[in-house]
Amino acid sequence: MLMRILFLCLGNICRSPAAEGVFREMAARAGLEAEADSAGTGDWHRGEPPYGPMQAAASARGYDLSSLRARQLTRDDFERFDLILAMDSKNLKDAERIRPAGARAQLRLFLDAKTGTQDVPDPYYTRDFDGCLGLIEDGARRLIAVLQPPQ
Repeated sequence: MLMRILFLCLGNICRSPAAEGVFREMAARAGLEAEADSAGTGDWHRGEPPYGPMQAAASARGYDLSSLRARQLTRDDFERFDLILAMDSKNLKDAERIRPAGARAQLRLFLDAKTGTQDVPDPYYTRDFDGCLGLIEDGARRLIAVLQPPQ
């Protein structure tokens, strides 16, 4: 069964497009059949590519984000996707506010509380693009392990 996953952050120019790109690459390497997309709760950057410093940090790790474009979360996303993963608790709460009653998508945080942190800090403000990517890579590995069919 094809799993459809949406990664969610504030502006869709740093964390969520990085999570989309990292997850796509890792899922392909693992042979996992999944569809990935990303969106933001805000609309400020609609149509823009990922933030330059995030693209550079991702590229240095072998991830190409250049074809991605920012978009805003819509109510339709709650029917189109199986899983919507927010990068932090603020965006999770914002998504919960617009989630239609009876929507099928599961909505939760990208990082599991067992990691010692639940939020992926926004590198647009922290300037820690490498640290952000490290958290995203760890989260993507765990997500793929959960989604992989038993051998």
